[in-house]
Amino acid sequence: DVQLVESGGGLVQPGGSLRLSCAASGFIFSDSAMSWVRQAPGKRLERVAAINSGGIYLHYADSVKGRFTISRDNGKSTLYLQLNSLKSEDTASYFCSRSWLGNGVRGQGTQVTVS
Repeated sequence: DVQLVESGGGLVQPGGSLRLSCAASGFIFSDSAMSWVRQAPGKRLERVAAINSGGIYLHYADSVKGRFTISRDNGKSTLYLQLNSLKSEDTASYFCSRSWLGNGVRGQGTQVTVS
Protein backbone atom coordinates (compact mmCIF):
# COMPACT_ATOMS: atom_id res chain seq x y z
CA ASP A 1 0.00 0.00 0.00
CA VAL A 2 1.07 3.55 -0.69
CA GLN A 3 2.19 5.29 2.48
CA LEU A 4 3.20 8.91 2.86
CA VAL A 5 4.28 10.17 6.25
CA GLU A 6 4.85 13.89 6.71
CA SER A 7 6.90 15.40 9.52
CA GLY A 8 8.69 18.60 10.47
CA GLY A 9 5.81 20.94 11.17
CA GLY A 10 5.56 23.09 14.26
CA LEU A 11 5.06 26.53 15.70
CA VAL A 12 7.33 29.23 14.32
CA GLN A 13 7.47 33.02 14.47
CA PRO A 14 6.88 35.13 11.37
CA GLY A 15 10.04 35.25 9.31
CA GLY A 16 11.15 31.87 10.57
CA SER A 17 11.89 28.66 8.72
CA LEU A 18 10.88 25.02 8.78
CA ARG A 19 11.79 21.97 6.76
CA LEU A 20 9.06 19.46 6.07
CA SER A 21 9.77 15.86 5.10
CA CYS A 22 7.60 13.20 3.52
CA ALA A 23 8.74 9.60 3.78
CA ALA A 24 7.25 7.48 0.99
CA SER A 25 6.80 3.73 0.69
CA GLY A 26 4.70 1.20 -1.17
CA PHE A 27 5.46 2.49 -4.66
CA ILE A 28 8.41 3.34 -6.87
CA PHE A 29 9.12 6.82 -5.57
CA SER A 30 11.65 7.66 -8.25
CA ASP A 31 8.99 7.14 -10.94
CA SER A 32 6.45 9.48 -9.38
CA ALA A 33 5.92 13.19 -9.59
CA MET A 34 5.17 14.56 -6.13
CA SER A 35 3.69 17.69 -4.68
CA TRP A 36 2.94 19.52 -1.47
CA VAL A 37 -0.51 20.83 -0.78
CA ARG A 38 -1.87 22.75 2.19
CA GLN A 39 -5.20 23.49 3.75
CA ALA A 40 -6.00 26.19 6.22
CA PRO A 41 -9.20 26.11 8.29
CA GLY A 42 -12.14 27.22 6.18
CA LYS A 43 -10.07 27.41 3.01
CA ARG A 44 -9.76 25.15 0.03
CA LEU A 45 -6.84 22.86 -0.61
CA GLU A 46 -3.96 24.68 -2.28
CA ARG A 47 -1.07 23.12 -4.19
CA VAL A 48 2.03 24.98 -3.10
CA ALA A 49 4.78 23.10 -4.94
CA ALA A 50 5.38 20.19 -7.27
CA ILE A 51 8.39 18.31 -8.57
CA ASN A 52 8.73 15.79 -11.35
CA SER A 53 10.20 12.34 -10.85
CA GLY A 54 13.73 13.38 -11.72
CA GLY A 55 13.65 16.58 -9.72
CA ILE A 56 14.22 18.76 -12.77
CA TYR A 57 10.84 20.38 -13.28
CA LEU A 58 9.42 22.40 -10.43
CA HIS A 59 6.24 24.34 -9.88
CA TYR A 60 5.40 26.84 -7.16
CA ALA A 61 2.23 28.67 -6.30
CA ASP A 62 2.60 32.43 -6.59
CA SER A 63 1.88 32.71 -2.88
CA VAL A 64 5.09 30.85 -1.95
CA LYS A 65 7.41 31.54 -4.89
CA GLY A 66 10.81 32.70 -3.69
CA ARG A 67 10.18 31.51 -0.13
CA PHE A 68 9.55 27.75 -0.39
CA THR A 69 11.77 25.16 -2.04
CA ILE A 70 10.68 21.67 -2.98
CA SER A 71 13.25 18.90 -3.38
CA ARG A 72 13.53 15.14 -3.27
CA ASP A 73 15.98 12.39 -2.50
CA ASN A 74 15.04 9.41 -4.63
CA GLY A 75 17.60 7.23 -2.90
CA LYS A 76 15.83 7.82 0.40
CA SER A 77 12.29 7.93 -1.07
CA THR A 78 11.80 11.24 0.68
CA LEU A 79 10.25 14.51 -0.41
CA TYR A 80 11.14 17.81 1.22
CA LEU A 81 9.73 21.30 1.47
CA GLN A 82 11.92 24.09 2.83
CA LEU A 83 9.79 26.93 4.15
CA ASN A 84 11.53 30.27 4.63
CA SER A 85 10.31 33.78 5.46
CA LEU A 86 7.14 32.31 6.89
CA LYS A 87 4.04 34.45 7.17
CA SER A 88 0.91 34.07 9.26
CA GLU A 89 -1.00 33.19 6.11
CA ASP A 90 1.21 30.12 5.69
CA THR A 91 -0.49 28.57 8.72
CA ALA A 92 -2.09 25.34 7.52
CA SER A 93 -1.89 21.59 7.50
CA TYR A 94 0.66 20.50 4.91
CA PHE A 95 0.34 17.25 2.99
CA CYS A 96 2.52 15.53 0.46
CA SER A 97 0.76 14.01 -2.52
CA ARG A 98 1.73 11.36 -5.02
CA SER A 99 0.89 13.47 -8.03
CA TRP A 100 1.98 16.57 -9.93
CA LEU A 101 -1.36 18.30 -9.50
CA GLY A 102 -1.76 17.61 -5.80
CA ASN A 103 -4.83 15.44 -6.25
CA GLY A 104 -3.23 12.07 -5.59
CA VAL A 105 -2.88 9.99 -2.46
CA ARG A 106 -1.91 12.13 0.54
CA GLY A 107 -0.44 11.47 3.92
CA GLN A 108 -1.90 12.46 7.28
CA GLY A 109 -0.31 15.88 7.15
CA THR A 110 1.83 18.00 9.42
CA GLN A 111 0.68 21.24 11.01
CA VAL A 112 2.54 24.49 10.43
CA THR A 113 1.56 27.40 12.64
CA VAL A 114 3.11 30.81 12.13
CA SER A 115 2.46 33.10 15.08
